[in-house]
Amino acid sequence: PPFHQAEVFKEQGNVFYSQKAYSDAFNCYTKAIDAWPKNASYYGNRAATLMMLSRFREALEDSQQAVRLDDFFMKGHLREGKCHLSLGNAKAASRCFKKVLELEPSNREAKQENKTAENLMELEKMANFGFEKRDFRKVVFCMDRALAVASACHRFKIFKAECLALLGRYPEAQSVASDILRLDSTNADALYVRGLCLYYEDCIDKAVQFFIQALRMAPDHEKARLACRNAKALKAKKDEGNQAFKKFNFEAAYQLYTEALAIDPNNIKTNAKLYCNRATAGAKLNKVNQTIEDCTNAIKLDDTYIKAYLRRAQSYMDTEQYEEAVRDYEKVYQTEKTSEHKHLLKTAQLELKKSKRKDYYKVLGVAKNATEDEIKKAYRKRALMHHPDRHSSATAEVQKEEEKKFKEVGEAFTVLSDPKKKIRYDNGHDLDDDGGFSGRDFDANDIFRAFFGGHNDGFSFDSGPGNFFFQFG
Repeated sequence: PPFHQAEVFKEQGNVFYSQKAYSDAFNCYTKAIDAWPKNASYYGNRAATLMMLSRFREALEDSQQAVRLDDFFMKGHLREGKCHLSLGNAKAASRCFKKVLELEPSNREAKQENKTAENLMELEKMANFGFEKRDFRKVVFCMDRALAVASACHRFKIFKAECLALLGRYPEAQSVASDILRLDSTNADALYVRGLCLYYEDCIDKAVQFFIQALRMAPDHEKARLACRNAKALKAKKDEGNQAFKKFNFEAAYQLYTEALAIDPNNIKTNAKLYCNRATAGAKLNKVNQTIEDCTNAIKLDDTYIKAYLRRAQSYMDTEQYEEAVRDYEKVYQTEKTSEHKHLLKTAQLELKKSKRKDYYKVLGVAKNATEDEIKKAYRKRALMHHPDRHSSATAEVQKEEEKKFKEVGEAFTVLSDPKKKIRYDNGHDLDDDGGFSGRDFDANDIFRAFFGGHNDGFSFDSGPGNFFFQFG
């Protein structure tokens, strides 16, 4: 008879189950059900086997069928509750365990499992609150604990993956989303997270494809719709800015990059590039301080961004902030030891060294590419301006200051009017190293007399009280 045959299959299934041969046990319980579909325990046994095979959705259906056939089947209610737990449905699980406790108030397993269900509800509540507060680490922490119970819950896995993406942990997020898509290729949330990772890694075209696919599977997927809109707007605005820059329309490019930066503050990689692009446009518009600030913002978002360090270093060089330039070039050279980067670093180090000594060009008020004649004219003008005789009636303090300036002017002229010394000075060498003049045995008046050829050549002082004039021939 069918019932007897079904019992034989069940017994065979029990043997296989005890041997942990779950696939064989599953086949035997299926034969028992086919022979006698009205027996709750057959469904209960097959549900237990499916749970061991981690096929929780099918196990849930079997355990639900078991309690439909026999509402007093406690193991059936317990298994249904455990399947709900594994699938992350804590409320439904709790209902099942409470049903067991109605049938048997002292059932320890049901009490324990009900506590687990309540903990799971609490974890989910904490995770949702964390997400609202943008505390994505908290969400990942809660979801890891939740998944220790609800190992088959796609919802929790995707929630965790979304937060990993928002934390910039793209490979981990991609891995979780891909695992789910292998099991369920139509999962809109998993498609959305895959798109999100690509979007945040600045692969915007590919990201849009995934968002569109997610919306095809779930047309009311609000997050995918918003992300798709942002991605398209960001791509369009960035491309528009690049086109304007290529056409040398730097003002328009600057404005377009500014608009693009306002679209999505969370897209760190794209925004880092936008800041650097805007810095490049800013440099063309001589917005030096803004260029430095934009590069700094790009580096804050991506501290490995070589291009931003190079752009900022150049701006530091242009504004004679050599220590900062050296720091940036050192960072670049440590990361990429190319001969070009080495040269840039050496140049900045040299300029820094030169900036720490007297700037003879500034002392004379001439450009670094001044001609010999321009240097002579500048010396003539400055030497006469600061000559002690001119300030003989001033206060002692002013006299001291003017004398100091007079000496500096003579010192500057001595170096810049001597081709050999000038070359050494321009190359950043210390002039005292090999027989250059030293401030200790230097006399500004000697240089002055040598240059002007004595009092009778071209000018004279009348050093009467407060009366000073030059008389040119």
